[in-house]
Formats: sequence, C-alpha cells, structure tokens
Amino acid sequence: MSGGPLALAVDLGGTAMKGAVVSEAGAVVAELTRPTPAADILGALVTLLRDLRDVAPDEVVGAGVATPGILDEERGIVHYASNLDWREVPLLDILQSQLRLPVAVGHDVRAAGLAERSLGAARGFDDFALIPIGTGVAAALITAGGTITGATGAAGEFGHIPVVPDGEPCTCGQRGCLEVYMSGAGVARRYAEAGGDALSARTIVSRLGSDPLADRIWDEAVTVLAQGLVTMTLMLDPGVIVLGGGVSQAGDAMFGPLERKVRAGLAWRAAPAIVQSALGGDAGRTGAGLLAFGAAR
Repeated sequence: MSGGPLALAVDLGGTAMKGAVVSEAGAVVAELTRPTPAADILGALVTLLRDLRDVAPDEVVGAGVATPGILDEERGIVHYASNLDWREVPLLDILQSQLRLPVAVGHDVRAAGLAERSLGAARGFDDFALIPIGTGVAAALITAGGTITGATGAAGEFGHIPVVPDGEPCTCGQRGCLEVYMSGAGVARRYAEAGGDALSARTIVSRLGSDPLADRIWDEAVTVLAQGLVTMTLMLDPGVIVLGGGVSQAGDAMFGPLERKVRAGLAWRAAPAIVQSALGGDAGRTGAGLLAFGAAR
C-alpha cells in the first residue's frame, strides 16, 4: 500500500503506451506498458487507464497523459500528431468523460521537462532546457519557471533548427536540420550512406577510436549539436542543459567533446552545465503523473 493519494500516468508514444500508478513524490506503485495499436488508439488508451486504476492500491485522484504532437494543453486538444495519425482530437474531453476523474493532458517532452525540474537533473533551476535525443530531437524550454509553448503550441522543435546551410534534406522539407545529423536515425543513416554497414547509433559509438568512418560521422553529429546548443544558450541563457534519450547514453563520447565544442562557440560568456537526464525514459510518464496531481488540486 502506498499510504497516500495516487494518480494514473501514461506516456503515449507511437510504438508504446507506458503507464503507471504513481505517488505525488514520483514513486511507481504499479506499471503497465502496452503496444500502441495501429487503430483505435483512444480506446486502447482508455482501457490502459482503467486497468491502471483497477490495480491501484489506494485512492486515485487524477490522471495525466503525455502525448506527442502539436497541442493546446489548456483545452487538451491535440491539433496534430503524425505518429498517432491524430488531427484535432479533443483528448481531454474524451478522457474526462470516460474516466470521470480530473485529467491533465500535456506535451510529452514538456511533461518530461517538468519531471526533470521537480524530481530530476534540473532541480533548483528556473531556467533550463531538456533535449531528448532519440530517433528524433525535441526540446522542453523553461525560462523564469515557465514552459515556453509558443503561439501555436509548437515551441521546442529543436531538431528542426537548420544548422547546416544547404545541408542534407530532412523529412520535414527543410535542409540541414539538426536531427538529420545528431539523432539515432541520423547517425545510423549517414554512416550507412558513407559506406559503412547498417548499424545502430549505439554500435557506431562503440566503434569510436577503431573505425575512422564512425569517428567522422560522430564528430560531425556532435559539432552540429554544439552549434544548436550555442544558439540556444545565447537566446535563452539556460542554467543547465539536460540531455535525454538513447543517444545521450553515449557517455564520455558525447559529453566530453560536446562540452569542449560548446565552450569554444561561446567567445564572451561561460557555457552552461550540460548533464544527462536523471529520469531517462521514465521522464515523460513521471511528468504525466505530476500533471495529474495538478489537475486534482
């Protein structure tokens, strides 16, 4: 038994729905993860939340869902989520009517940023950025304690900053986007296109120092990320930059050269600390739980 109120939390992704029953301190009391179906995602999401409520050992006071896409967080409307094939989905209204609980809906990366600030690597910082680097790249941007959402809810598309003039094409239609070079998919694709084997980014990183092609592709990726972080630092002045996602687990191969390149790009000011996420892949789900408790108050 948890001995206190609980909330339901789901990090809704294109391939998996990561759910948990959580305490207000972020402790996981129970968890369920299920594949995201190709059809009737809403039905599967409601079923997961109901199943989580069934296994909760104490009173459930609210539910939170972190979702990808462009959304109006206040009204809980997902305007567009490409990997869910959603357009203008009134997610908040649907969930409240089905669950009859206070519900909060948040952007997955911004929810992860809330979790890192409350319970993770950004504790004590009112100005910071969380940048998950996985298949793609995004950012949660927090300044003066508030999360920047933008006029249309689309703030934080850090992966689509065009950092290489007339660079390689991106699936978004632009050229030279940051995530074309520094992302799990980008590193693997560029290595293979340059004549290497079809390998994951993790395996490519493991070959650093013994594979000149891996060294070159990775150095180019880190250089592009450093350019993006220099620009972000000059625009937002974060106290700390938190890197998450699978690619951030490259350890010294990432953080050592990245910190040197960021320092070199900032001629007249000190660089912010660059640290790894403390919550890792659970950050979005943890943030969804915090949103749920906020909705219950």
